[in-house]
Parts: sequence; structure tokens; C-alpha cells
Amino acid sequence: MIATPEKKQSIREDTMKSNYKVAIALVAGAAIGGAAIQGLHAQAKPPAYVIGEIDVTNQDGYVKEYVPLASKALQDGGSNNLTRGGKILSLEGAPTKSRITINAFESMEKAQAAFTSPAYKEARKIGDKYATFRLYIVEGVAK
Repeated sequence: MIATPEKKQSIREDTMKSNYKVAIALVAGAAIGGAAIQGLHAQAKPPAYVIGEIDVTNQDGYVKEYVPLASKALQDGGSNNLTRGGKILSLEGAPTKSRITINAFESMEKAQAAFTSPAYKEARKIGDKYATFRLYIVEGVAK
């Protein structure tokens, strides 16, 4: 086969088209891989639980004035209430006399954001009139 100038140009064009296809495939693969890694990192973040020990001094004021405001502020912040001061049964040692609350969040950062939000801080000003609070965040096990 004799290579004429037209055939040489056609071979070069085909080679260039193949190179573009390979380059586009590499970029697309990198983008998909990056998205997959980002998804894995998001899944690996462990949930967080905020445990509250609350000594209520005025039950009526606490329930009527503080609880609705605090509940809304925390739900807006992504809280899932697991307990709200229900019955406590001691397995070992004396049971706490405090009201126990447990709120679940997607992460420690979201829990901190909810409890430091302006809405919760305003609710807490009211709550401090009716109770003494002890709150802490516990990191859960990643799923």
C-alpha cells in the first residue's frame, strides 16, 4: 500500500480522534471516581448523640415555655429525639433523679451547630429559668 498525502492526513485525523476519546474517557473516569470517594467519605461519618441530664425546678414553666421552643430549634437543626425524659430503670447503681433526653444527629458537627444555633440559645435563656442542664455529645459507631 502506497501512502499518499491524503491517506497520511486521514490516518493522523483518526489517531487524533482516538486520542480525544481516550482523554475524555480519562476525565470522565476521574470525575466518577472522585464522586464515589466523596460518597464513601460521607457514609463513613459516624452519627452523634446528645445526652441531656436536666434537673427541672418548675415543671409547668419548663413544659409550656421552654420545651416547644427548644424542640423546634433542635428539629430544625436535624435532631431526631430518641428520648424525652421517659421512665428510667436503673440496671446498676442508683438511678439519676434528672430528666434524661437523647437526641440523635447525623454528625457531631450537626449536633454542635443545632445546640449553638441562635434559636436554641434563645430557647435556652427561657429554659435556664426552669431547669439546670448538663449536656454532652457522644460519637456513635459509623454504619
